[in-house]
Amino acid sequence: MFDTTAAPVADRARYDRATAHLDAPLALVDLAAFDANADDLVRRAGGKPLRVASKSVRCRALLERVLAKDGFRGVMSYTLAESLWLARSGVEDVLLAYPSADRAGYAELASDPKLAAAVTVTVDDPAQLALIDAARDGGGEPIRVCLELDTSLRLLGGRIRVGARRSPLHSPAELTELARAVQRRPGFRLVGLMAYEGHVAGVGDAVPGAALRSRAVRLMQRTARRELAARRSAAVRAVRAVAPDLEFVNGGGTGSVQHTAAEEAITEIAAGSGLYVPRLFDNFTSFTGRPATLFAMPVVRRPGVGVVTVLGGGYPASGAAGRDRLPEVYLPAGLRYDPQEGPGEVQTPLLGPPADDLLIGDKVWFRHAKAGELCERFATLHLVEGDRVTDAVPTYRGEGMTFL
Repeated sequence: MFDTTAAPVADRARYDRATAHLDAPLALVDLAAFDANADDLVRRAGGKPLRVASKSVRCRALLERVLAKDGFRGVMSYTLAESLWLARSGVEDVLLAYPSADRAGYAELASDPKLAAAVTVTVDDPAQLALIDAARDGGGEPIRVCLELDTSLRLLGGRIRVGARRSPLHSPAELTELARAVQRRPGFRLVGLMAYEGHVAGVGDAVPGAALRSRAVRLMQRTARRELAARRSAAVRAVRAVAPDLEFVNGGGTGSVQHTAAEEAITEIAAGSGLYVPRLFDNFTSFTGRPATLFAMPVVRRPGVGVVTVLGGGYPASGAAGRDRLPEVYLPAGLRYDPQEGPGEVQTPLLGPPADDLLIGDKVWFRHAKAGELCERFATLHLVEGDRVTDAVPTYRGEGMTFL
């Protein structure tokens, strides 16, 4: 569940003092919270290494910070261009967790021994192998390959499906067939298997005001964990029979770290959102996090009693559209969106008694619904220790890298 031990009033005063010399809009990372969240992920992983999901961080300085901690090893990336950039920057173990159609990127990967040794690409279809081969442009380096198992829970003979539509490979037999295809194909080396259970790791099971739904989610997740543990174990055995030198089996996510780590077949855990703890990760019974990343927008208007208007703020998160995808108006507590306007592209009216205490130029603090997506809105993250900004580091966007 969301950590309620920290006093929001004290946090607001601390963040306001730390950034008093800075004009909003701005984004910050509370390093004490970030480090505490990282330590908790390591604790929950129970000795198995954590691979940090870059899409949930999108800042090289913070990726380097967490990779320097005991318990973290390697990066899980989201595009081939990003993977190559990270590898060129010195990251020696990058797992691209999503299939790519980046032909130029594959040509570069196949022609550079250092990149080919550092980057592993995910496939779930023989057609992806054919695309890579066609893109090699003479490059002869072997491509490291990871297969992805579909983790969705299927009930009533498949008529009910719970989980993301990712890989088409659901059964151990289907996974094994592709493993054999990789092994037969020159220029590829099968080194890994991944299986991301997003319906367990990324869905809150203790939503305030939704007791019945929360109980249903917990029941679904218990059922899904049992089913997947058995199927994943069988899949790993089957693939290892084809590729005995398999280097890693990746699973999990922030909300399921300790459950996934308990599976003998798993060798490493993926996690990233648990470092920042955005608002969508408030409602989990499996862990307690501290909000580490916030953004501030300035008050620019006072339209009337109980109303202020801040600049911008319309930063919805990806996924099915809904109120849960909007940023949370966080500090000062007690402000809310105008239901007829919501967060806007260039201005956002906010309602509530605290509005009358806010002056033009004051900061209102928000939490993004998701983790790394905030970094697509800001070029810089201000790192806060106590009540001081001790550094300012570029996001991917701040380095001129907009991969998606």
